[in-house]
Amino acid sequence: MKDAFGAPQSLLLLGGTSEIGLATARRLIGRRTRKVWLAGRPSPALDAAAARLRALGADTRVVPFDALDPASHEDTLGKVFAEGDVDAVLLAFGVLGDQARDEQEPAAAVRVAQTNYAGSVSSALVCGAALQRQGHGSLIVMSSVAGERGRRSNFIYGSSKAGLDVFAQGLGDALRPAGVHVLVVRPGFVRTKMTAGRPEVPLSTTPEAVAAAIESGLRRRSEVMWVPGTLRPVMSVLRHLPRAVFRRLPL
Repeated sequence: MKDAFGAPQSLLLLGGTSEIGLATARRLIGRRTRKVWLAGRPSPALDAAAARLRALGADTRVVPFDALDPASHEDTLGKVFAEGDVDAVLLAFGVLGDQARDEQEPAAAVRVAQTNYAGSVSSALVCGAALQRQGHGSLIVMSSVAGERGRRSNFIYGSSKAGLDVFAQGLGDALRPAGVHVLVVRPGFVRTKMTAGRPEVPLSTTPEAVAAAIESGLRRRSEVMWVPGTLRPVMSVLRHLPRAVFRRLPL
């Protein structure tokens, strides 16, 4: 259960090596979180991430999880919830892909969609049902500003995030009567290993800044968080530009 300050005492991180996810775990451990499950493909990196969280004082366990194997999600994630209530679930896995290559290799584009959208739909429904049975908890879904409007430079990745964003908002409405809180997080360009080598854009942010926004969103039970917050009015303008104007922008 969350403590008297509303901070989660337990966290299930799907995407156990995600820089944003781990930054969030560290921040929550610094507050009240004492139990963490890191779910991801077995690897030395996943084990090392777990060891670092244990060093911070959290009871941290590794859970095998593959976004591309939805048939296993109910069993794998169900075992976590069978150990006791989970206060917060963070869906932080995903792939950026390579737009130029993926346009030429449909199978690669499908893999982006399967990971970012289909894998998230499956795992979110499993976790959402478990949270619903508990009658409490938060589900945090990592969306992206890339899903706000299709752009020539990243419409494959962006479309997967757009689908996920709509799904998460609807899921939030479905779970709300049961006392479950769904938070959709829409960061802009985040400086991580996944974006290394790509030119930065205005309003770039860091995993730590996203983690701070997630903590704030959990405390306030927000439904949508933009990171940084100034992206909200910027994207509102871009969303309503006539298409003939929008396609001329270097986006």
